[in-house]
Amino acid sequence: MENKKPIRLKTISEFHASRGLPPPEHPLISVIDFGKVPRAKSNDSWIFDFYQIALKRGIDFKMKYGQKEYDFDDGVMGFIAPNQVFKIDIEVNATNNRSGWMLLVHPDFLWNTQLAKTIKQYEYFSYSINEALFLSEKEEKILNNIITNIQQEYHANIDQFSKQIIIAQIEALLAYGERFYNRQFITREKSNHQILESLEKLLSNYFQSDDLISKGLPTVHDIAGNLNISPKYLSSLLKILTGQSTQHHIHNKLIEVAKEKLSITNLSVSEIAYELGFEHSQSFSKLFKEKTGQSPLEFRLGFN
Repeated sequence: MENKKPIRLKTISEFHASRGLPPPEHPLISVIDFGKVPRAKSNDSWIFDFYQIALKRGIDFKMKYGQKEYDFDDGVMGFIAPNQVFKIDIEVNATNNRSGWMLLVHPDFLWNTQLAKTIKQYEYFSYSINEALFLSEKEEKILNNIITNIQQEYHANIDQFSKQIIIAQIEALLAYGERFYNRQFITREKSNHQILESLEKLLSNYFQSDDLISKGLPTVHDIAGNLNISPKYLSSLLKILTGQSTQHHIHNKLIEVAKEKLSITNLSVSEIAYELGFEHSQSFSKLFKEKTGQSPLEFRLGFN
């Protein structure tokens, strides 16, 4: 059977209408009580032309963001960017214990502000993030207060300061989201260690393959792509867990393999450099010395 075309909602007013909600008080921004949103009646794919930031409890559906399932098992907060495809799969035995809020922000609301440029830098809006953010009671209270401030501001009479104040509140919300995701990198130890294990295995296999000679050193983009996460997400995770960037991990694996070749083979430095994907042995020697404090020959002589 042919897949149904995603339903595209261009405006926040269309979203309200699609859920049977009253029209929004402001056409470009809206805070919605999740508990009052009527449950969807069919499994559909959606595309919004606006941002959705939501804190939801009592989730009674499965969601795919891009091609991956969005994990709400331990989390309550999710982020969806404009023009991203997501799919809702309704659970048969749904409950009525839903609560939380949804913040909808149209990009036009951000026009001519610094946030219009910086919002795209928040990694949790991308397809690479596929787990909801879980929050402590204290963290949830902080975010709820920000949402209340936003809601109160656009409920009041709009004046020349309103937009500036709301933008500042949204920036605070996004900054806290980033802080809490960073905390989650550390506390969700199992899944993060699985990524580290996958990275180690991936690098080991790459450095033992012919790809090293034909393609050279792997790039950060290549490594992240093979792990099905974005380069920025991977770098953020590694810096938090190990204190090193992805590039550092690539170079560390390179030096590890180089030391092995220097200590147990009779290959020349030039031959080793070639096998490690370097066009010029001088570049290899320079990197090796930067990382170890010794030239390749000095390291080799230490074993004789």
